[in-house]
Amino acid sequence: QMQLVESGGGLVRPGGSLTLSCVAFGRTLSTYDLGWFRQAPGKEREFVGGIRWNSGATYYAESVKGRFTISEDNTKNAVDLRMSSLNPEDTAVYYCAADRETDPFPRPIRDWYYWGQGTQVTVSS
Repeated sequence: QMQLVESGGGLVRPGGSLTLSCVAFGRTLSTYDLGWFRQAPGKEREFVGGIRWNSGATYYAESVKGRFTISEDNTKNAVDLRMSSLNPEDTAVYYCAADRETDPFPRPIRDWYYWGQGTQVTVSS
C-alpha cells in the first residue's frame, strides 16, 4: 500500500506563488505516474498536471501551462507542484494521486489508484 501526504497549501495573494509537496510512504515512486488534481467548490475534480517518474515526462492542463511546474524530489520520495502567477480561479483543494506507470498518460481521474487527503489553496486579496 502507498500513502500520499500533501502539504504546502495556504492563502496567497493574486499574482503570488506557492509550492505544494506530495510525499509517498510505503512504496517508492520509481515505477509510478504521479498526478496533481484540484477541486473547486461546486465543481468536479480536474486534472492539473502529472509526471512519469521514470522518464520525467510532464503533462499540464491548458489552464496552468506556463504557470505550474511539476518536479520530482528523489531524496524525499516526493513530487512538488510549483505554482506561480496564481489567480482566484486557482482556488481549490489540491490532491495528488499515484498509479502504476501505464498508458495512457495522463488518464481519467477514475483510473488513479492512490490519493492523498488534499490541501487547500486559496488565492485572494
